[in-house]
Amino acid sequence: MLGDGAVPGAALTDVLALQDQDARDWYSSNQPYRGLDSRTGIPEQSWLLPDGSEVLVTARIGRSGRHGPVERVAVVLRSGRGRARLDRDRSDLVATVAHELRSPLTGVKGFVTTLLSKWDRLNDEQKKLMLTTVSTDAERLSRLITELLDVARIDTGRLPLYPREIDAIPVLDRVAESVRAGTSRTITIRHATPSAAAFADPDKFVQVVTNLVDNAVRHGEGEVTLTSEPGPLGLRITVDDQGEGIPEALRDRVFTKFWKHGTRGGSGLGMYIVNGLVRVHGGELAILDAPAGGARIVIDWPAQDRRS
Repeated sequence: MLGDGAVPGAALTDVLALQDQDARDWYSSNQPYRGLDSRTGIPEQSWLLPDGSEVLVTARIGRSGRHGPVERVAVVLRSGRGRARLDRDRSDLVATVAHELRSPLTGVKGFVTTLLSKWDRLNDEQKKLMLTTVSTDAERLSRLITELLDVARIDTGRLPLYPREIDAIPVLDRVAESVRAGTSRTITIRHATPSAAAFADPDKFVQVVTNLVDNAVRHGEGEVTLTSEPGPLGLRITVDDQGEGIPEALRDRVFTKFWKHGTRGGSGLGMYIVNGLVRVHGGELAILDAPAGGARIVIDWPAQDRRS
């Protein structure tokens, strides 16, 4: 690359002293002033500076008209360190996913192998217990795969969303009853109004509330309280538990992938998905201290369409 004082007026071939691993230069490889007259840019590519460090290069091609001659080429270079960090993050993600999938798969494989090899020696109760465990592990795998797909869709902005105005009160009641049926914990519901408008995809709304109440049951202690009341965006939903709470210094981490607090189960994706679903609807989510000392999750859900 040329020094700052020598750049104005210099040829692009001299300014971009970039080569790939095979010593080919950027200009000759891409020929920005040639090619199809419909070309408007050059996608991101990895190139090497004279000192051997990596840069990521993109270019925008400007023309006098839609198919006119090329008048200018704007080249953008950015450090390759960001991509290296992204590659490390992806490797960590793959390792974590593999670990999460391995545990239930190991259980399924072990019990199925035992059933196949010792079927005649097992009584009905033993077979039923093993098959029940296999079913539970298979359901866990299915749930984890669904969560991973949701994460990918949220990250890429491709989450299918079909929002409309709904009455949130009966939905909240059904979710509380569903979770209550699977636990001995007390789940109390309090509504400030008999009806409450929310602009939401009904399935995603149920997913958010179910996840929050499930988390409160799994990670908290004592009573779980689900409250709805008018809020600044239309509807405020609050879920309180009586557990140990979440320290303020850790609250931002709750919304990262595979973050877990405490020793109880879960994939560590639930709150990441909840936060993503709330945000994509135009809502807001906060973690506070519950009056009884546990965690309080507050969601302000819009009553009207606030999506960007």
